[in-house]
Amino acid sequence: MKYSEFAYIHTIGCQMNVYDSEKLMAILSSLGYEKTDDIHKADMVVCNTCSIRHKAQEKAFSFLGRLTKLKKTKPELIGVMAGCVAQQEGEKAFERIPHLDIVLGTRAFSRFARHIEAVKSGRQKVTDTADSSVIYEVMPETLGFDENQISRFVTIMQGCENFCTYCVVPYVRGTERSREPENIIEEITAMAASGVKEVTLLGQNVNSYGKKEGKISFPRLLEKINQIQGIQRIRFATSHPKDLSMDLICAIRDMDKVCNHLHLPVQSGSNAILKKMNRGYTRETYLKRIIDLKTQCPDIGLSTDMIVGFPSETRQDFEDTMNLLGEIEYDSIFAFAYSDRSSAPAAKFSDQIDEEIKRKRLNELLERQDYYSRKNNEKLTGKTVDVLVEGASAKKRDGFEAENKNIKQMSGRTQSNKIVHFPSENASIGDIIKIKIENAYLHSLWGTPAEIGEK
Repeated sequence: MKYSEFAYIHTIGCQMNVYDSEKLMAILSSLGYEKTDDIHKADMVVCNTCSIRHKAQEKAFSFLGRLTKLKKTKPELIGVMAGCVAQQEGEKAFERIPHLDIVLGTRAFSRFARHIEAVKSGRQKVTDTADSSVIYEVMPETLGFDENQISRFVTIMQGCENFCTYCVVPYVRGTERSREPENIIEEITAMAASGVKEVTLLGQNVNSYGKKEGKISFPRLLEKINQIQGIQRIRFATSHPKDLSMDLICAIRDMDKVCNHLHLPVQSGSNAILKKMNRGYTRETYLKRIIDLKTQCPDIGLSTDMIVGFPSETRQDFEDTMNLLGEIEYDSIFAFAYSDRSSAPAAKFSDQIDEEIKRKRLNELLERQDYYSRKNNEKLTGKTVDVLVEGASAKKRDGFEAENKNIKQMSGRTQSNKIVHFPSENASIGDIIKIKIENAYLHSLWGTPAEIGEK
């Protein structure tokens, strides 16, 4: 390459997309591209997209719409749509974004370099949404680890075979495929050597890791990662309630590096709606798993996903969800008003709920959850917790503003995934320090180092 070429990557959506964007950048680096944060400097613009919700999909088209203006000043610019929207739309993406050059599906990463060459040599447009039975692997050393990035994502599997009626994942990510455990261990070991302290293992359903291919179980994989020197915390998402085993619950309880936190999406508290969603469990079986969790791990932090306004949801169905919230008292929730995804079966369901009703129910749910979030945070007041330092605090966050602005303000997370702000002149990113909690807020905690100078 006679001169440096620059790539700008814009990521929309989930944690898995963040990880996939790192893979795309590793491929581009092998071709001689350098990463840039200035889109006007870029010779290639990549948008790694998400189609789980309509808003995320429209964000992708809005961002890529900027290519029209950019290409007027730089005709040789290569525009790439990657990820779930690319997989879903295929060649139709060119109708909305005429100046797009490559549409790269979720299973086409191994062919990305070839498509770039095809575009450069003949300026032809390329669409690749072909299937692949394996997850594309890149060498750990090519991923590029930032020395200040002490927490990283690692995809351990892709795809899903649960076919929830509201979800497009099986259609855009394909069927379940688990990475080889040796490759996962090698990657995390390389991360640990670069200074990474915490890894979050990703998959549409991590509980079913390895089952389809006859690999080691997910709890066994956790055991192997737990032995890697340098890694101090292990998180994972997402777990499916119907596959949550006692072995995994015991792994959370017994393995010192596995964090005392679980994200367990329930989606609804109504058995009628759960059945219509094809979730594979009932309200009663879900609650039994929560009881098992809290029995074995009394202080576990719990979070969940909830959908309100699913087709045919009655007021009683919604009340069942609200009551479930009160029975479990989650630390936090991610709640959404149902929206149709064209390739998901629920888009064809009758008895769609009025948008205004959905909005009111969502607000009602979030208001109730605020009470439990604050209540759970207040339980930690006066206690001392271990915090993994992530960096400097925002000047003002969650209603908190430091009293002494002359002291450096830092923030980090507890094992149960609670954000903690604290003053410190000595703490560095990656330290685990003991913090005594003095104040609780809706989304975070405030405390001071338990012992001056302690890390």
